[in-house]
Amino acid sequence: MQLKIMPRRKRLSAGRTPLILFLCQIISALDVPLDPKLLEDLVQPPTITQQSPKDYIIDPRENIVIQCEAKGKPPPSFSWTRNGTHFDIDKDPLVTMKPGSGTLTINIMSEGKAETYEGVYQCTARNERGAAISNNIVVRPSRSPLWTKEKLEPITLRNGQSLILPCRPPLGLPPPIIFWMDNSFQRLPQSERVSQGLNGDLYFSNVLPEDTREDYICYARFNHTQTIQQKQPISVKVISVDELNDTIAANLNDTEFYSAKSNRERPPTFLTPEGNASHKEELRGNVLSLECIAEGLPTPIIYWIKEDGTLPINRTFYRNFKKTLQIIQVSEADSGNYQCIAKNPLGAIHHTISVTVKAAPYWIMAPQNLVLSPGEDGRLMCGANGNPKPKISWLSNGVPVEIAPDDPSRKIDGDTIIFSNVQERSSAVYQCNASNEYGYLLANAFVNVLAEPPRILTSANTLYQVIADRPALLDCAFFGSPLPTIEWFKGAKGSALREDIYVLHENGTLEIPVAQKDSTGTYTCVARNKLGMAKNEVHLEIKDATRIIKQPEYAVMQRGGTVSFECKLKHDHTLIPTVTWLKDNGELPNDGRFTVDKDHLVVADVRDDDGGTYTCVANTTLDNVSASAVLSVVDVPNPPFDLELTDQLDKSVQLSWTPGNDNNSPITKFIIEYEDAMHEAGLWHHQTEVSGMQTTAQLKLSPYVNYSFRVMAVNSLGRSLPSEASEQYLTKAAEPDTNPTAVEGLGSEPDNLVITWKPLNGFESNGPGLQYKVSWRQKDGDDEWTSVVVANVSKYIVSGTPTFVPYLIKVQALNDVGFAPEPAVVMGHSGEDLPMVAPGNVHVNVVNSTLAEVHWDPVPLKSIRGHLQGYRIYYWKAQSSSKRNRRHLEKKILTFQGSKTHGMLPGLEPFSHYTLNVRVVNGKGEGPASPDRVFNTPEGVPSAPSSLKIVNPTLDSLTLEWDPPSRPNGILTEYTLKYQPINSTHELGPLVDLKIPANKTRWTLKNLNFSTRYKFYFYAQTAAGSGSQITEEAVTTVDEAMASRQVDIATQGWFIGLMCAVALLILILLIVCFIRRNKGGKYPVKEKEDAHADPEIQPMKEDDGTFGEYSDAEDHKPLKKGSRTPSDRTVKKEDSDDSLVDYGEGVNGQFNEDGSFIGQYSGKKEKEPAEGNESSEAPSPVNAMNSFV
Repeated sequence: MQLKIMPRRKRLSAGRTPLILFLCQIISALDVPLDPKLLEDLVQPPTITQQSPKDYIIDPRENIVIQCEAKGKPPPSFSWTRNGTHFDIDKDPLVTMKPGSGTLTINIMSEGKAETYEGVYQCTARNERGAAISNNIVVRPSRSPLWTKEKLEPITLRNGQSLILPCRPPLGLPPPIIFWMDNSFQRLPQSERVSQGLNGDLYFSNVLPEDTREDYICYARFNHTQTIQQKQPISVKVISVDELNDTIAANLNDTEFYSAKSNRERPPTFLTPEGNASHKEELRGNVLSLECIAEGLPTPIIYWIKEDGTLPINRTFYRNFKKTLQIIQVSEADSGNYQCIAKNPLGAIHHTISVTVKAAPYWIMAPQNLVLSPGEDGRLMCGANGNPKPKISWLSNGVPVEIAPDDPSRKIDGDTIIFSNVQERSSAVYQCNASNEYGYLLANAFVNVLAEPPRILTSANTLYQVIADRPALLDCAFFGSPLPTIEWFKGAKGSALREDIYVLHENGTLEIPVAQKDSTGTYTCVARNKLGMAKNEVHLEIKDATRIIKQPEYAVMQRGGTVSFECKLKHDHTLIPTVTWLKDNGELPNDGRFTVDKDHLVVADVRDDDGGTYTCVANTTLDNVSASAVLSVVDVPNPPFDLELTDQLDKSVQLSWTPGNDNNSPITKFIIEYEDAMHEAGLWHHQTEVSGMQTTAQLKLSPYVNYSFRVMAVNSLGRSLPSEASEQYLTKAAEPDTNPTAVEGLGSEPDNLVITWKPLNGFESNGPGLQYKVSWRQKDGDDEWTSVVVANVSKYIVSGTPTFVPYLIKVQALNDVGFAPEPAVVMGHSGEDLPMVAPGNVHVNVVNSTLAEVHWDPVPLKSIRGHLQGYRIYYWKAQSSSKRNRRHLEKKILTFQGSKTHGMLPGLEPFSHYTLNVRVVNGKGEGPASPDRVFNTPEGVPSAPSSLKIVNPTLDSLTLEWDPPSRPNGILTEYTLKYQPINSTHELGPLVDLKIPANKTRWTLKNLNFSTRYKFYFYAQTAAGSGSQITEEAVTTVDEAMASRQVDIATQGWFIGLMCAVALLILILLIVCFIRRNKGGKYPVKEKEDAHADPEIQPMKEDDGTFGEYSDAEDHKPLKKGSRTPSDRTVKKEDSDDSLVDYGEGVNGQFNEDGSFIGQYSGKKEKEPAEGNESSEAPSPVNAMNSFV
C-alpha cells in the first residue's frame, strides 16, 4: 500500500526494537493499488475512463458513436440526457447502447438523418457508491457546402499594380483548408510578391506580365468529409506600359499620361489589415497568428517587432515569406502591441496590432480520488484558473450540492470540500465544475470509505536475484483500511530484523543498501491492522558481479591495416552474459570487415570512417558492464591545396597554402619543390622545408626561371602526395652568379690544348644568350691572355701549341645581361707525345728459382714528353734447359708506377730461360724498348707424381704404377718410395724406404705379408731436393686354406660359446666403466690418444727410422684438403701455387717503391710421410676378420 506523501525512508539501527514500520497518517488518504485481484474484491464508486470530445463533429455519412466508458465495483449502470432532459434510448429503434458500457451507437446509415440527432449529450455512470457524469458532448454533423454560383468578370490591369483575388469559401463545419491551383491541379507559385492570406485570398503586391492567366482557381478542402470544392476560375490579364501607350495615348493629355508612367514605382501600403492599428484576441495555449500584407513597387519587405518587449525565441515562427507571425503555446505574458513594418526603397509604413490573451479555465490542481477508513478525515480540492477567473461549483453524484442529500461529514469551503469522521454512507462521487465565458472544466473525484483487513499484493515466494555490493529491494505491496503496519523477518525461525544495515520504505519495501553473500535467504513481510494480519515470504539470492578483466585498449592504425580489440569477461557461473560491440554508441556497421568472436572484435582493411569509440557491452539478466576504447585511423597526410603566390619580388616570393587533413597524425613539416618550366619542364627540385606549424614560406629565387611550386606534407607515417602546382612566376634575367666548374686543359694531340668544363645548367644561366669566354696563356711565358667567346658548349680546342707545355686557363660565363664574376685560374698542359729514350743499364739479379730482381736507370724528364706513368717490363720464357728445341711463349708484362728504377719478377718457372726489356710509359703510350736481357732460373723441387696406381695384388706382392711429375722443375734424379703395414688396431708398422731409378714408371714389391694393409708414400727428386708426395693404400690377398679353416672354426659350437662368453664379459666391463664414470673416475683417454697419434703430427724417430702410430680417419680427424685418394685410386696432378696475381696490379705485379715484392714468397712442398697420414680408407672386411682372429 502506498501513502500519498513524498517518498521517505526510515533506517533501523542495531539495538532497536524488532523492525516494525508504523505508517503514520500524515494525510488521511489511501490510494487503491491497481491490482486486478484487489480491484475484484473492493467496492469502488464509478470513474469515467473514456468519453467523446466536448465539441464532437461527426460525419453525416456514417453511424454516430458517442463514447462513454466507466469502471467501478459493482459495475456501474449508464444513462443519458439530451439537451438537459432524460434520453430514453429504448424508445428510439436507431439508438443502441453497448453492453457493459455507456457508449451509444445511432444507426443513421440505414435510415434517419444526422441533423435529427444534433444536440448536447451527457452520460451518467452509477452504482451503489455514487454516480459519475461525463462532459456535455455537443454533437454536430460536418458540412461541406458548395460555392454559390457567381459570374466572375475578367480582370485587366497594368503592369505594377496591386491585386487581390478573393476566395470567400462557403462556411463549413469544420472550416475548410484553402489553396490556389490551376486547371492542371498544379499549385500556383508564391513568393514575397504573391502570397495567400489567412482568409484564403490571393494577394499580389504588384503584378507582372507573367501573372497573366485564365485559371486562378481557389479550392476548399473539407477534411472531415474528404471532399474538395472549387471556385469558378478567375481570369487575369496584365498590360505593359508599352501596350498602354498604344491604347490610351490618344485619350490622355500629357499630364495624365505622365502620371500613369510615374505610378509604376510607389512606397508600400497595407492590403491587410486596414488602417494603422487593429486588435486581436486569442485564447491561452492556442497559436497566435498575426498577418500583414503590403503592396508597393518594388515589392515591400515585412519586419516584425514587439513594443516594450522581445519576441519569444523558441516559440516564434515566420510563415508566408514573413508576412505572418506565429507564436505557439501563447500565454497571458504574450499580450501586448505587435508592430509590422513594410519597407521598400521608396519608403516604409507600419501597423500596430494590439493582442489580448484570454484563457478558458485550466487546472491548477484537479480533484483526486479519496479512499478513507471509517472515522478518518480528508478533503477534496479543486484548483482552476482562467481569464476571467472561473467560477467553481460542486456536484454530488451529478446533482448540485445545494440540492443533494445532506451529509453531516461534509463541509464545502469554496474550491475545497472538507470531510471529517467519515462513515461508509459518506461514499459518493463529487464533480467540480470550473467555468467562464470561454469554456468550462468538469472533473469527477470519488470519496470511498472502506473497512478492509490487510492484504499483501506481492506474489508469494517471489525470487529476487541481486548483484553483490548493490542495493537489494524486497517488495511488500500491501493494502488495508485502516492503514496496516509492516514488519520484516529473516530466516525460517522467524528472527526479527535488528541489523543496522536495513532500510524500510513507507511503501513496505525492505532495502539492503549493500547486499552481501550472507544476505542470501528467505524474508517474511507481515502486515497488521485492527481487522487482521497478512504475511508473505520472498527469497533473495546474491550473485557475483560481471567484470571485464581485459578491456579494449586505445589503438592507432594506419589506413588499410587490421586492428583487434579484446574484451575478456569474468561472471557468475549461473548467469549467461551476452557481449555486444558498439561503435560510437550505435550498432556496428553491417560490413564483412567487422568480425566478432568470443573475446575479440577485429576490424580489417581499416578506413577513415572506422575511427571512433568502440564499446564492449556485457549484459546479464541482472547487470551490465561496458568498456570503451578509441580507434584513431592514421595515414600519410592529404596533399595541401590552395597554393598562392604573394609579395612577388625579383629574387623572392611568398608561398602560402592550406594544409590537407593530417589523418590523425600531426604534420611535422612541409617540403617545397619547384619546377623550371623554361629549362627543365617536368623535373621537380627540392627548394626548402618548413615546420609543420607553418602555412607560408618566403622563398629565394634565381633570375630568369619560370617557377612553379608544389608542397608535400610529412607526418610520422610518411609524406603526402604532391599538391597541385601553383601558378607560374617568371623572374627577371640577370648576369650569371657562377662560372663553369671542372675546368681542365689536356691535349689530345702533341700540338693542341683541349680546354673542357662543366657548363652551367639552364637554371644557373640567369638569363638568355648563355656563352663562355675562354682564356689561356703559357705559364712560363710573358704572352698576354688569348680569349675567345664560344656558344653554350663544354670544350674548346687550341691548335698549334708546343708539345707538353704548361698553360694557365680560365673560363667565364656571360649572357645577354652581363658577365659572371672573374673566374679562377687553373693549370693545364698541351698534348703529349711518345717518349724518345729507352731506360739504360738494365740488369737482372736472380733471387731464387721463381723470383728475379730487375734494375734500370731512369730516362731524362725532357725525353718523356708527357706525364710519367711509370716503367713497364716485358718478359717471356724462351727455352727450357732440359730441351734442345726453342719455342717462344706468351709475353708477360709488369708495370711499376712512378719513377721507380727497380722491380721484382715473381712467379717464374724453375730451370727456365727468360728474356726481358724495359720501357718508359707516359699518358700517350710507351717509349722504345731497352736492349733485351736474358737470364736463367736454377732448378727447383719437382711437383708430385701425376698419378699412383696399385695393381695386381697377390698373397705377398703389390705392383705400383705412376706417371712422372707434370712439372719436374729440373732433372729428375730418382724416386723415393716409403711404405709401412697397418695392423688390426690401425697402428703403423716399421717404415721401409726404397730408392727407384728416375726412368722407371712401374715397380713390384715382393715378400709382403698376406691379407695385410699397407700405406705408401711416393715422391720424386731433383738436385734441388724432394718434391711433393702422394699417398695410397692397398691390401694383399687372403690365403684360401686359411679362409677355409676360419670358416670351419666359426661353425663350431665351442667357438660360438666362446664368442658369447667374450661378448658377456665385454658387456660387464662396459657396465663397470659406466659406473666408475658416473662416480667421477677418469677414463684414460689421453693415453689412448697418445697410443693412436696421427702420423701427420708424429715426429720421425731418427734412431730406428720408424714413424708414430697410424690412426684411421674414423677415429681421428679427417684427411687434409687435397690428400684424399679419389675413387679410381689415382692421385690427380696438383696445380701450381705460383701466380702473378699474387704480385701484380691486375695482370701486372704490385711492388713497393724499392721494387721489392709485397709479401713473402716461398716454394710449397709436400710433407714427409712421417709428418702425417695423407690418405686412408676404412679397413676391408677380410682385414677386419683376420685382425679379429
